[in-house]
Amino acid sequence: MKRILFGLCLWASFSVEAQVKIHAHNDYEKPQPLVNALNSKAYSIEADIFSRNGQLLVAHSANQLADAKTLNELYIQPIVTLFKKNKGHISKDKDYRIALMIDVKEGGEQTIRQLASLLAKYRSCFDRQKNPAAVQVIVSGDRGDLKHWNSFPSYIYFDGRPTEQYDNAQLKRVACISDAYSSYAENREKLNTTLEKAHQAGKLFRFWGTPDNEFSWKLFHEAGVDIINTDKPDLCRKFFDKADSSKVANQ
Repeated sequence: MKRILFGLCLWASFSVEAQVKIHAHNDYEKPQPLVNALNSKAYSIEADIFSRNGQLLVAHSANQLADAKTLNELYIQPIVTLFKKNKGHISKDKDYRIALMIDVKEGGEQTIRQLASLLAKYRSCFDRQKNPAAVQVIVSGDRGDLKHWNSFPSYIYFDGRPTEQYDNAQLKRVACISDAYSSYAENREKLNTTLEKAHQAGKLFRFWGTPDNEFSWKLFHEAGVDIINTDKPDLCRKFFDKADSSKVANQ
């Protein structure tokens, strides 16, 4: 942990202004899936899925599937209900938009097509070409062959990687760029290069597997990481709201 925090401190001198966006990691494991993340104004919400017997089940690993609920039950139908309640928006805040990041644990393209088929019934809630306020669906994990991405419906986007090369059509399907934090812990040059490449492509950047505390949130933000990965979206939002309030008070 000391090595990790030392690496983070090295980034502070390279801070840039960035809008704070929060990724609610493994949201389905929380006492109130979706609800807590929305109350925290999360930018994106993560659900891990497996395909079993024609259903998309939400779980972190295969040994948890016996008690797993369906993606439709946990997220799709509640989101559809909210859009009906709020007249085409996820909440009463008409400017608020969210992304639903679906981490495909196995099955790749077959599972993604099953997901697309489920979403096709609710295009006004999950297709921003139909409704600019719709939830953006981002596929992570087992994303299949990137050469096949454009064979999926246009409302399916993908979580990119800094090591991948995209043609123009593929790049349009990339919603953000993500990577594991471990190889960046003490390498600010690699971080700066990766961020610059992502931003030049017009994409936001996110780490997974990060330290998850106030000190780290602040330093990631100051380093220019666009999306803060956290298991504690409520506390993370309060932290940044408090920081913003302090800035205003000191102006």
